[in-house]
Amino acid sequence: MADTPTLTTPRFTCRPLQQGDESALWPAFSDEEQMRYWSRGPFGDRGEFRDYLFDSGGEWGGRTWICEPHAGGAPVFRMVASSNVEQVAEIGYILVPGNEGQGIARECVTALITHLFRVEGFHRVFADVDPRNRRSNALLDRLGFTREGHLRHTMKTHIGWADTWMWGLLADEWPH
Repeated sequence: MADTPTLTTPRFTCRPLQQGDESALWPAFSDEEQMRYWSRGPFGDRGEFRDYLFDSGGEWGGRTWICEPHAGGAPVFRMVASSNVEQVAEIGYILVPGNEGQGIARECVTALITHLFRVEGFHRVFADVDPRNRRSNALLDRLGFTREGHLRHTMKTHIGWADTWMWGLLADEWPH
């Protein structure tokens, strides 16, 4: 994938990952509730989390944006995009606990999707989400994604076998 450009929204700067971000994101990635629907449980070791966040194994190949308020303060949101198929990107995101209900995810993910479609020329953006993750599914629905499928027991995680809902959005469906 391309370099990670800085994106701006009315309230946030969404920039590439940098040293020190692991401290701000630790509350999200070490929290049982925030990590409930991830493919793994919460991190208990900061070193392991740092390796994961900075992809020291080099396996992932995606891009990370860290969103911090223009008004100052620590980062509050992480979003990612990866692509294994030309012009198709998968997105993901996690909110730092204590920032719920402020529209942060919607604002920042909107900027990311707009960038992927309008600047980088992607044709399709998708996400796979555990059906039990009400907040994430509601966000994708509000953003105009179509729930395209329900795959049963697609992954065994720390909470057992998990289903996934596949959500997709095409460039010509994006009004922004």
